[in-house]
Amino acid sequence: MKLDRKEILSALETISIAGEGKNMVESGAVQNVITFGDEVVVDLLLTTPAMHIKKRAEVDIIKVIHEKIYDKAKVKVNIKVEAPEKPEIKGKSIPGISNIIAVSSGKGGVGKSTITANLAVTLANMGFKVGVLDADIYGPSMPIMFDVEKSKPISVEVDGKSKMKPITSYGVELLSIGFFTSPDQAVIWRGPMASKALNQMIFDADWGELDFMLVDLPPGTGDIHLSIMQSLPITGAVVVSTPQAVALADAKKGVAMFQNESINVPVLGIIENMAYFTPEELPNNKYYIFGKEGAKNLAEDLNVPFLGEVPIVQSIREAGDYGRPAALQTATAVQAAFEELARSVVSETVKRNDNLPPTEAIKITTMAGCSAVKK
Repeated sequence: MKLDRKEILSALETISIAGEGKNMVESGAVQNVITFGDEVVVDLLLTTPAMHIKKRAEVDIIKVIHEKIYDKAKVKVNIKVEAPEKPEIKGKSIPGISNIIAVSSGKGGVGKSTITANLAVTLANMGFKVGVLDADIYGPSMPIMFDVEKSKPISVEVDGKSKMKPITSYGVELLSIGFFTSPDQAVIWRGPMASKALNQMIFDADWGELDFMLVDLPPGTGDIHLSIMQSLPITGAVVVSTPQAVALADAKKGVAMFQNESINVPVLGIIENMAYFTPEELPNNKYYIFGKEGAKNLAEDLNVPFLGEVPIVQSIREAGDYGRPAALQTATAVQAAFEELARSVVSETVKRNDNLPPTEAIKITTMAGCSAVKK
């Protein structure tokens, strides 16, 4: 039996490649169809090397030709893979610091600094070398959370230059503007002065070798955020939110800021803080005070990873106030929650580093902020 090429193409229009909306002919995946009597050769071009997608495409083609054209046709499928080029994030690194993770939130009061502190000590306990840069200039809270309010960084000489030595607490290297102001002193600075202070803590400090530097950003999407991303090559960003709609609306803006094409910082995922309340006397009960799985659903909607959830537990607040992060409480649900969170952050960082080139600090060239400029 002689097979008709047009009939075969028409049959192939009824199937699509997994993950694509268009049929494989319309999408251009079918490059060519050649017939020789009862034999047919289909040349297929895929954009993913995934074995299960290639196998499914081959099976679907053979099946549709046998069902719609000729059940004894001899079908051969030649598959070629051409993966699209990875987004260009130009490379530039800071010696000694492997990964810089920005911890952000669209609004205040969602527990971003608490998440940062507990994530830092958890990573340190897992064996990583960790530093925290408290970039919340107007509300520095890391000195309190790490019980080092009265500490002052000392000056050390590195390669003939004088540098600040970060304060070490619970195995975490820490620098904050809170070390240089009195507890009752308000920081009343304009953007440029705040940015200059941050640059000093970044580049005039002896951070040493770090696997992770966590940058605790202030709430919102403002001048400090741009200054940090202009100064530092951010590996990826983590956005913290609570489950209720008001917080989620701002978290969505936070994700959008990092994904702006002029900024282009990979979003590692969203963390849901205060996910539910569990009374100490009823450890198996969960009360969803602020709503259920709001941040998880937002992550799905925005197509970014959901890194995990942290419950409302009184000990987390108490531990933060007393300067001993709650994640240090061994064999507790809190410790388990932060360990799961830390594993997710590490996993997403590894994936990001495998799939994207190293990040470069963004270049802001106009008074319009991140607006693109054509030259």
